[in-house]
Amino acid sequence: MTPIDKTKQMNLLVFIFCLYPMSNVHATWWLLGMPSTYQSTMELKPTSYANQCKQLYYLVERQRELCSLSYNILHTVSRGAKIGIEECQHQFQMSRWNCTTFNNISSVFGGILAIKSREKAYVYAISSAGVAYSITRGCSTGELTVCGCDNRIRMRNTKGRWEWGGCSEDIGFGSKFSRDFVDSGEDTSTGEGLMNLHNNRAGRMALKKNMELLCKCHGVSGSCSMRVCWKQLKPFRQVGEWLTRKFDGATHVRIIKQHDTLRLVPWKKNIKKPSRKDLVYLEEAPDYCYRNETLGVLGTEGRRCNNTSYGMDGCRLLCCGRGYHTVERYVEEKCNCKFEWCCKVVCEKCRFKREEHFCN
Repeated sequence: MTPIDKTKQMNLLVFIFCLYPMSNVHATWWLLGMPSTYQSTMELKPTSYANQCKQLYYLVERQRELCSLSYNILHTVSRGAKIGIEECQHQFQMSRWNCTTFNNISSVFGGILAIKSREKAYVYAISSAGVAYSITRGCSTGELTVCGCDNRIRMRNTKGRWEWGGCSEDIGFGSKFSRDFVDSGEDTSTGEGLMNLHNNRAGRMALKKNMELLCKCHGVSGSCSMRVCWKQLKPFRQVGEWLTRKFDGATHVRIIKQHDTLRLVPWKKNIKKPSRKDLVYLEEAPDYCYRNETLGVLGTEGRRCNNTSYGMDGCRLLCCGRGYHTVERYVEEKCNCKFEWCCKVVCEKCRFKREEHFCN
């Protein structure tokens, strides 16, 4: 398989991150699975993005079209992918697989995404959700001019309980754009393509499930004689938590051919068919306990663990039974804080001994 073919398999991860380098995440995002010879073409500027988008031949045609719509769209999409991976790393920071990224090889996730595992399912779902989230938020804040608030929601009958007002965020537009861009490079004639499409959709559905109704009271002397309400996205952290629960219950599937069409069905007959909100995977994950240079698995040696926890962050599970060692260190922290009139808090600095535990 040529480098370009490999890149096309990861259209989302190749394109959208590199426009938005990350400073606080362990990765050099300019390398996201993309051969270094292509990187210069990604330095898009407001005056040249339309023409440069047409020259990104390793993207499919539809993605190039969407790329050239607006300079702000490019950065809004890439920002969405960024928050998706940041959330992935937050959710799995104390797991054997911690959504590891690399800055010294040609693919930011190493070889992990070459395995059709539940980890790949999560990465695709959270990235798709992140793009939809960022586009939706960009519409409501006015950052994007091709969309705005969701005025169609005002047609919904509230049965007199409230009146629609404010700016309801247009999750329909955000999800449609994410589907149009993210899904356009997938091949429905392969099991991997079907798996990616299913998980991309699950990510967007997680976003729809995490909308909330916000209301404001209006009336004389603080009475609530009238409530004006609108729909808004919940913090993305809740989307990440939703998808993490789906990760834990992801369904192992296989490919069957039915009426000349490929379908994904549970690996075993007695397993419940996954819904559109569930994550699916085709292959078991590798062993994350030990370092694997080929796949880019770091292993858990040297990882900090919790010696009192019985969960995945506990030393027993995270260290894969190899044991752990304890390091003592002294830290300075604020203590004996007092409020002084007016108006400041004054604290002393105290020295404490802390114990930290690391996997052998």
